[in-house]
Amino acid sequence: MAIYRFRISFEDFDEVVREIDIKSTQTFEDLHKAVHRSTGYSAEKSSSFFVSTDNWIKGDEIAYLPVQRKIDRGVALMENSKLNKFIEDPHQKFYYIYNFDRPFDFHVELIKIILETDPNIEYPFLVKSTGEAPKIIDKNNTGAIAVSANPVSTEFDFLNEMDFVPEDTEELEAMGGRGINAEEKADDDTDEEADDSDEFSENDNYEDEEYKEEDY
Repeated sequence: MAIYRFRISFEDFDEVVREIDIKSTQTFEDLHKAVHRSTGYSAEKSSSFFVSTDNWIKGDEIAYLPVQRKIDRGVALMENSKLNKFIEDPHQKFYYIYNFDRPFDFHVELIKIILETDPNIEYPFLVKSTGEAPKIIDKNNTGAIAVSANPVSTEFDFLNEMDFVPEDTEELEAMGGRGINAEEKADDDTDEEADDSDEFSENDNYEDEEYKEEDY
């Protein structure tokens, strides 16, 4: 019985790599679950392997927890599909999509065929693990917020960000240099209000006279 060594890498995170040894007579479901023991993801998600060309063009599908339309179409199921039935090349490739609800795409490549099993190893066996699998945010848990190890306030302080300085700061400092005090400022405000009041009164009288002339 041969052992297949597969190299599994994220399509968008090629620095994250897993290498897994698995018996040729084991199934795609066994490989699927072995991958996610190594990533920490839940294996109980609708996923599929696709027989692939060297250019990662997807061909025949082997599915796990497929939707009904795929079942009606007669898609191959991972639990019933042995790996050796789909290996036609010593460097056979599979395109793998994990979790169709929030998918991650993987490249799966056969990189070695070992002709003898090791009786001391339980297969599938993780041979190599490089890089940390990216985090998954549950779309159903909309209230969840990722918090960093050293959390900082995420509120936007508009005034500080814009280096805001009140427009009258220089004027106040200048007035302070001349010794202006609160009482003088209050007196000035009172005089201005009185002037405004007189102006409005004159306008009112003018309108009344104009109204009377029209009546006349």
